[in-house]
Amino acid sequence: MAPVDKETLDFYELVERALEGLPPELSALLDNVAIVVDEWPGYSTPLVADDPEDTLYGLYEGVPLTERGWGYSGVLPDKITIFRGPLERDFEPSELEEQVRITVVHEIAHYFGFDEDRLEELGWG
Repeated sequence: MAPVDKETLDFYELVERALEGLPPELSALLDNVAIVVDEWPGYSTPLVADDPEDTLYGLYEGVPLTERGWGYSGVLPDKITIFRGPLERDFEPSELEEQVRITVVHEIAHYFGFDEDRLEELGWG
């Protein structure tokens, strides 16, 4: 595990601000989901992109709300991971906060059941 330094703490603050910027109605619906920051996707991280040229900035792992049935209970939390390394590599500091916000919203949208095609249509792809 990498040591936590000032840059890491600053990045966590960007993710926190993105979460605080969510409408309260949506925040209230987030249940049984962990939101974490990781440095880079690992080799075992499931790739969800169809194009190998796509970069993974975030990842939702779990069962979307729209697919949970009557028997959904007693399960581990869903997980949203925001990957710091690719975001900091690909975006200038002046663009980073906005891109973190976009990534957080994108992954939370998966939690609510939006697929990649629909997110593209809405401009959050």
